Amino acid sequence: MIELRTFTHTDLPTIRQTLIDIHAHIPEYPADDEFAQRFPWFVDHWGKNPGFVCVMGYDGPTPVGYAYGAPLTEGREWWRGQLDPVPEKTVTFAVSELMVLPRWRKTGTAERLHATLLHGRPEALAVLLVDTTHPKVQSAYEEWGYSKVGEQQPFPDSPVYAVMLRPLPA
Repeated sequence: MIELRTFTHTDLPTIRQTLIDIHAHIPEYPADDEFAQRFPWFVDHWGKNPGFVCVMGYDGPTPVGYAYGAPLTEGREWWRGQLDPVPEKTVTFAVSELMVLPRWRKTGTAERLHATLLHGRPEALAVLLVDTTHPKVQSAYEEWGYSKVGEQQPFPDSPVYAVMLRPLPA
């Protein structure tokens, strides 16, 4: 059974390299991809947010995957331009990354990491981006209650992503 452990902003120095190491072993992100090479910057960007939360799965002492994110600044949610009208309650938690090493895929680990990350969140909504070339991943998120509300390419060298939004329980 995969053990889940939760980490916060203050734990980033301890878990940072593990996040980077797992990312380096994800086949969808080849080492020669310039956008993927900036992953450490993204870890630091999200990790500096005082609301940063990371749930990491372990098989014994071996880290097998993680999910992390942080609350978005209220009133400045980047997904707002995708909807007209904007929902009445817009306070949002952004799921930035969900990664599971290939050996532990199709075991329910990704869903457990995601569910634990969002459990008890006070925000009204969760948002995430999914590479549009990965329809199976988008389908999994739809099964978990997300709806595609648009597409965006946040950086000139990034993929085009499906913007996916879901309500969180009160």
